[in-house]
Amino acid sequence: MSTTVISVENVSKYYRLGLIGGRTLHDDFERWLAKVRGKPDPLLKIGQEDHGNRKGEYIWALREVRFDVHQGEVLGVIGRNGAGKSTLLKILSRVTAPTSGQVKVKGRVASLLEVGTGFHPELTGRENIYLNGAILGMKSNEINRKLDEIVDFAEIDKFIDTPVKRYSSGMYVRLAFSIAAHLEPEILIVDEVLAVGDVSFQKKSAKKMRDVSTAGRTVVFVSHNLLLIRAMCTTCLLLEKGRLITKGDPNSVVQEYLSTQYTTSLFRRIEEGDHAYGVGKVRVNTVAIVDEKGEVIKDIKYHQPIQVQISLDVISHVPAGKFSLCIMTMEDARIIMTHSIDNDDDYHELVPGRYVVNIQIFNGLKPGDYKLEFGGHYLPSTISLCHIPDALHFRISEDGLTPGDRAAFCNRNSLVDGNCKWELQFLT
Repeated sequence: MSTTVISVENVSKYYRLGLIGGRTLHDDFERWLAKVRGKPDPLLKIGQEDHGNRKGEYIWALREVRFDVHQGEVLGVIGRNGAGKSTLLKILSRVTAPTSGQVKVKGRVASLLEVGTGFHPELTGRENIYLNGAILGMKSNEINRKLDEIVDFAEIDKFIDTPVKRYSSGMYVRLAFSIAAHLEPEILIVDEVLAVGDVSFQKKSAKKMRDVSTAGRTVVFVSHNLLLIRAMCTTCLLLEKGRLITKGDPNSVVQEYLSTQYTTSLFRRIEEGDHAYGVGKVRVNTVAIVDEKGEVIKDIKYHQPIQVQISLDVISHVPAGKFSLCIMTMEDARIIMTHSIDNDDDYHELVPGRYVVNIQIFNGLKPGDYKLEFGGHYLPSTISLCHIPDALHFRISEDGLTPGDRAAFCNRNSLVDGNCKWELQFLT
């Protein structure tokens, strides 16, 4: 039977809306005087909301959260921004105390909650390694044995004797994670700070966290990278508005989370604010998945051809343009990338008016949920004409799926045939 190393028992945490206090007594007096006179807070930054008069109002960051974490478990925590993920990690790390309930932690905890946590800016990287080790209760000879590994992993050997206040954010993260992972804590707690590092370091960090868990230590981390959650975690938590929605297998928890984030629809009218960026020469009006008659279909069956129809307006003359369509999983893994013109020397000359774009896609997609991304750009440059990052969300049902198809999916990495046919039609 595995040992319980973290026990969270009915933990709740609220924050009071309002002001805790200024930096000086003079600041507090100015705020009090402005409040008495009914004037705005004189110390607010531009665009900052004034919560000073909300006496007695609270925000519950966590509400009656209860779960256990066992030794050697890799626990992922997911949820929307503001769901309470970071607050939970701060409570587990003893950075803040719960309003009610209790947390029992068995073992030494190392936390990496934000860039620069636990670092003294005036100390060098080497000195901060010893400082962090001392905070974890380690002796100097223990730290000496790990020092070379920490420096090599962080890739900062040239700057190890430089004060960390001169480090970039990436160097901060590399050193902080390396310290937390190599000083052998029983429990490693990591927030989304690894997103600051480059791709190669993120991969190396993910491998290190797997090694930590394999050695019998416990990892708890927050991430918006759902592919990483699926690949690394043995268990996953889903938080929503401070409450624990579900805990269980990462695949099922991630799927439940995605089902709350996206509404599946085979037709969408694109509003002006849905365009992520572009120079304003092309405006997308509607995106739909249609049948051979151009009518929006009700559902998509496995191996049924997919025809994406996009209505757009060209506002001003485009001498040389090109469009692209991308199909991705809901975790942003790219499955199909297709272009209206395959030859880089060719292009569309677009005169002002309304167009309909039809893209025929051979459906070799596995049953599941997907999303479309549509965009256009100038040639030969990559200046964007339009870009709709979440143009449409759709689902492919298992109707028509055979046991042989399931076996084929297990034996190949590619999910699609990738055969696409484009048609660009000028209407008026």
